[in-house]
Amino acid sequence: MPPTGPQSVDRALAILDAVADAPGPLGAKALARRLECSLSTAYHLLAPLTERGYLLRTPRGYELGPRIPGLHRSLLRHLEPAPRTADLLARLRRSTGAEAYHTAYRGGLITVVDTTAPVTDAAHPFAPGRETRAHATAHGKALLAELPRPLRRRYLAEHGMARLTGATITSAELLEAELSRVRGQGFAVSVGEADPAYTCLAVALPRGRDGSHDGDAVHALSVSLPTEEFRRRPREIRTALARAAADCVRDRPGDPPGPFSDAAGNTV
Repeated sequence: MPPTGPQSVDRALAILDAVADAPGPLGAKALARRLECSLSTAYHLLAPLTERGYLLRTPRGYELGPRIPGLHRSLLRHLEPAPRTADLLARLRRSTGAEAYHTAYRGGLITVVDTTAPVTDAAHPFAPGRETRAHATAHGKALLAELPRPLRRRYLAEHGMARLTGATITSAELLEAELSRVRGQGFAVSVGEADPAYTCLAVALPRGRDGSHDGDAVHALSVSLPTEEFRRRPREIRTALARAAADCVRDRPGDPPGPFSDAAGNTV
């Protein structure tokens, strides 16, 4: 008998994950093998996913369906820190030549919400989705620095501090010192901590006038580029990022401009 209740939901979500992660369409037999279930159970789970548009059945197998882009648009709408954030990321990409990102902390999770990095670039180290390397990325450190210590400790206890490169901070004490520097200088930097070839720079956006513009969410803008390129023009990158953050705050309804400074200490 096909599973019902929580097991059925869990397996249906596992199917979505498998199809999303696959390089091409997956057939029902392949999905049944991955889920270690019978073929009839796989078809039982695939039917509603297909009927509701989460999956699309093609002659070659199952692919993500037309409902998925709508879910992503809804996520962007719910988490967008200001109108037209995607346009702001595109401008930041053009002005720096670096890939730009919008990242958010909400409900105990850190998510890379949107990026200018091509979706076809599977080798890019910072892809949209759940971020589990916050201790090693600039956007993660910028967000962690804004959290109350109990929330920060809870996040790190749940996600750990894995060593990703020789430069990764894996000590809670050293990370606290690093986050104190982030708060003092107003930006976070990660040089080869998450990926040995990349440098990231990030700034957290100020909360709304009431202390939080969308519940418990904290937002950050960031850029990433090869370390050698960053070392040739760090001031230019920092200035462009500070201006983009200031523009984002100015675009936010009901909020005054935030106190951002460029690399020379001038308010932008």
